[in-house]
Amino acid sequence: MTYNHAGKLVARALKNEGTEVVFTLCGGHVMSIYDGCIDEGIRVVDVRHEATAAFAADGWSRLTGRPGVAIVTAGPGVTNAVTAVANAWRAQSPAVIIGGQGPHNLAGKGALQEMDGIGLMKPITKWQVQVTDPKRIPDTIATAFRQAASGVPGPVYVELPVDVLFENIEPEDVVFPRPFAGRPALPGDPERVAAAGALLRAAEHPVVLLGSQVRWSGRWDGIEHCSEVFGAPVYLSGMARGLLPPVWGRSRKAALAEADLVIVCGTPLDFRLNYGQAPTWNDTCKVIHIDMDPAEPGRNRDADVAIVGDPVSVLTALMAMGDLGAGRPERQAWLAKFLAVEEKQAAKMRPGLAADSVPIDPLRLCAEVDACLPDGVTIIGDGGDFVATAASVLRVRRYPAGWMDPGPLGTLGVGMGFAMAARLARPDSPVLLLLGDGTAGLNLMEVEAAVRQGIPFVAVIGNDAGWTQIRRGQVQMFGEDRAPATGLDFTRYDLAAAGLGAHAEYVEHPDEIRPALERAFAAGKPAVVNVKLGASDFRSGAISI
Repeated sequence: MTYNHAGKLVARALKNEGTEVVFTLCGGHVMSIYDGCIDEGIRVVDVRHEATAAFAADGWSRLTGRPGVAIVTAGPGVTNAVTAVANAWRAQSPAVIIGGQGPHNLAGKGALQEMDGIGLMKPITKWQVQVTDPKRIPDTIATAFRQAASGVPGPVYVELPVDVLFENIEPEDVVFPRPFAGRPALPGDPERVAAAGALLRAAEHPVVLLGSQVRWSGRWDGIEHCSEVFGAPVYLSGMARGLLPPVWGRSRKAALAEADLVIVCGTPLDFRLNYGQAPTWNDTCKVIHIDMDPAEPGRNRDADVAIVGDPVSVLTALMAMGDLGAGRPERQAWLAKFLAVEEKQAAKMRPGLAADSVPIDPLRLCAEVDACLPDGVTIIGDGGDFVATAASVLRVRRYPAGWMDPGPLGTLGVGMGFAMAARLARPDSPVLLLLGDGTAGLNLMEVEAAVRQGIPFVAVIGNDAGWTQIRRGQVQMFGEDRAPATGLDFTRYDLAAAGLGAHAEYVEHPDEIRPALERAFAAGKPAVVNVKLGASDFRSGAISI
């Protein structure tokens, strides 16, 4: 192949790493890469905002286990992608972001869209580099993939000046490195694993928390039995959802308050776990903290045993240690106690799940959605109060990445990019996108991109006419008459979606939900079901700050 411009080198280097799809919003600085993608058979999917391109790259990474790729143009193209890159950074998702730049030979003169992209991306990426010699493009792209996926995964940023991309290159001047072979297993220190086993044997009331890092641990065979082997309730969060049968979920807070040992596995002790502190946690409980990042165990709460390694490898080693006390009467009583808590919490939800009220109870909507979801569906949550309700009701149908949400940055707007990535990565599997009505206003225009490029998914909008997750606390603190900026209208987002070419429906009665969803999944194109919701006290007391 003759490289009459270096954009073809970029595309071939991406193909060498197994890239099938790139996500982008067009820009003159990076258009030569598209030309190369055509030669290499890489699908170019264009979106209507650069953040969506980077969100889609993040989503592709979570879905496939291989770094997804977003290509954004210089200046505002890069700045528009920043929020999505930051989201991937906090979620430890290994995306590769390629950004344009003004001509290198005019650096500092004020070229169109020139800015310091490297400096901007440095705090929110694992690795950043500008390529000034086109012959270095193949090894730089190869390094980007290795950097993104190795150790603690995360996004990387590769900047390509436009004059570098348009240079002519002779084939004999270029060497393509061997592709990244993938993540090896990272077992923990055997002595520390043995110490963790000793603590677990001695415990009477153990709890296990499994978080998103299990996604990057490789094989999951056997881990589904860890609750029985440990004699402990196992609570899943983030990208661990779907790994185990849905037994435990509603009793976590009560269990942490009484536990004498907590195994924290692949998740930080951040705001979601009250930083490991009382009153959420029993102050005297011991902690085994397993994480890929050596600096994480001990942050916010001391770890009695800190193990650096991938969660699945370490858990597998723990499970192989023989009798860990699961059969002892106090362990069985402990499990029975919190199975009863699970049932009690489920019973509280049942009236809402069966409610015939109009406007529709959010729990009833979630129950109807769950009842008609097919096996193998990918569920994406992009919203506040409605999505938090759905997370308590919907059963994850597959692993990995059967449930996807933003992660700890709490970014709204991930959904459209995730949904497009999910359908492209799993072309034979349906995709359900759950949107709050606030979130729907952020990027509904992406429906046009999905319709035009034949990327079907079903979006359900839980429309309660407000930013309810924020408004609830705002009203509690300041009063109804001092709660600006959080109220919305029951807007007809379905009509906007129909104007963009989607299948669209508006639902106001509970008995209309399931037929509307069935039609949406059968439509064969992007579909938006806008459901008018009433108020609910299911999440009363939930204040998000």
